[in-house]
Amino acid sequence: MITGLSHVSIAVPSLAGAAERLKELYGLAAGEAVVNEEQGIRLAYVDLGNARIELMEPARPDSSISKFLEHHPAGGIHHFCLNVDGLVPAAAAITAKGARVLGAAGETRNVHGELIAFVHPKDFLGALVELEERSA
Repeated sequence: MITGLSHVSIAVPSLAGAAERLKELYGLAAGEAVVNEEQGIRLAYVDLGNARIELMEPARPDSSISKFLEHHPAGGIHHFCLNVDGLVPAAAAITAKGARVLGAAGETRNVHGELIAFVHPKDFLGALVELEERSA
């Protein structure tokens, strides 16, 4: 079911500022920014080889990242993402064991076109978890 860690997502007030800071301090380079229109966020990834850091800034005031930054103005870890073999079967398996999957599994895609779903924080030790079906 779970095959590995995909990424850790950090909400930031400025994507450019965050990318510059990671470059200056750690020598980490963020890739090109992309926009997820559906979620209202702008993102860039730092590829670490075995996982990624996803930087997210709001693209519009009603996005979930805008709301997150209202409570955490300097930014912070928003969620982490786990790869799964098949999103719908994985979501069904954990739902059958009592976990809550937010939304309908199999209906939402990320900016790369991969199926995603989120697990309620109360069902994963207080952390928001994204499940991602990685393309081959």
